[in-house]
Amino acid sequence: MSEKKAKILLVEDEKNVGSTLTERLNRENYEVTWSQTKEDALLQLSQRKFNLFLLDIGLPDGSGFDVAKECRKTQPSAAVVFLTAFTSPDDRVHGLELGAEDYIPKPFHLKELILRIQNALKRAKYVSEAIDDDAPLTIGQASFHFSKFEATSGGKIHSLTHKEAALLKLLLERKGAVVSRDEILNHVWSEDEFPSSRTVDNFILRLRRIIEKDPENPQVIKSVRGVGYQIHVV
Repeated sequence: MSEKKAKILLVEDEKNVGSTLTERLNRENYEVTWSQTKEDALLQLSQRKFNLFLLDIGLPDGSGFDVAKECRKTQPSAAVVFLTAFTSPDDRVHGLELGAEDYIPKPFHLKELILRIQNALKRAKYVSEAIDDDAPLTIGQASFHFSKFEATSGGKIHSLTHKEAALLKLLLERKGAVVSRDEILNHVWSEDEFPSSRTVDNFILRLRRIIEKDPENPQVIKSVRGVGYQIHVV
């Protein structure tokens, strides 16, 4: 029995880009729904379940950021990838803060984009396999709700990207053991994303800001100098 096709909602108002991507992704065995407006994207989102959202930001009737918010709210287990000409650092940070997996500037290479999509879908599957129920998990001062890709800490709700959730899942699977940076890179990232040890460190810092009472003196996710990280949970 063949594996089900992953369903992608492509939100792109440029007809040439949209038609090219739809044709190519269909050939890659994805099931693509193409919306050219925010209104239609929200309609499709309300009617169907998707595995990945591929979003432009500049739409004729609104912003792809608004679409991303609704995606994260209603279908949090699906990956969000921005594909856009909005390349300022502030736009990129805002996209990642909304829980996006990736932020790819235009112009782009089709082969690289397809690899990024494959990686995002693999991470989504890896994290979803860890979700047994909707019960939150307490880690440090935070309560993690993996099925919603959210964490509550200090009265605030934090959206988790699939990369952050996958990194945390790996540490929990290896609870008490030291997980090297190389192992983390192999599990959470891929070579085409050009990750580095510094990439891992930055993601650990973000998780510590949610988990630790004192991120400068971490007691839950500890560093092992020259090797990697070790999580301590009850």
